[in-house]
Amino acid sequence: MSLKETYFTPDSLVSTTQTMLANCQSRHRQGRLPFDPARSALLVLDMQRYFLEPESHAFVPSAMAIIPGLAHLSQVYSAHGLPIYFTRHLNTPQDAGQMATWWRDLIAPDSPPGAIVSDFDLSSGQVIEKSQYDAFFHSPLEDSLAARQVKQVVIGGVMTHLCCETTARSAFMRGFEVYFLADGTATYNQAFHQASLLNLEHGFATLVRVTEILTALEGIS
Repeated sequence: MSLKETYFTPDSLVSTTQTMLANCQSRHRQGRLPFDPARSALLVLDMQRYFLEPESHAFVPSAMAIIPGLAHLSQVYSAHGLPIYFTRHLNTPQDAGQMATWWRDLIAPDSPPGAIVSDFDLSSGQVIEKSQYDAFFHSPLEDSLAARQVKQVVIGGVMTHLCCETTARSAFMRGFEVYFLADGTATYNQAFHQASLLNLEHGFATLVRVTEILTALEGIS
């Protein structure tokens, strides 16, 4: 298995997602949770230059294919006045913890690669800075969601098997209903992505595609 591969391209995004979802049909689930967009928030995790610029050692090749759909979804959420949260993963030596041990370098708060790419209109939502995989850890996210009476979270961004999966699990443990975008998340390779979908579908999240959420949003008056 190659550490990095382009398993999502604009042309293959639909078919590859369909294949991965077909491999995640859990036999114990009785049905999917009903999605109520009016009670939901969109979490767009770590769409930063550090992960999205080809010259970066942390570049996620398949992330380029998910940007259009995820950006469009954030625009529709904004148009309906629904909450959007954009996270930035940043570290200092004081808050890095095990991140400093596991990874080659840290994304410093004043580092240009730490910026969220311009495809996303940050004025449409709230930017949350986080220092660990979990977007809820030592952040204002949970309190902000509670203040807006959010019950469901839709998760997209990078990386599928690290920050996205960890945040999905953390949201579940806090009582939120989790909708995980199979074609709105990306990571280094398809094996990592598929593993996260298998794990989450079995006990933590409802797997969805961007178009499914967009269709549900059309029903909001």
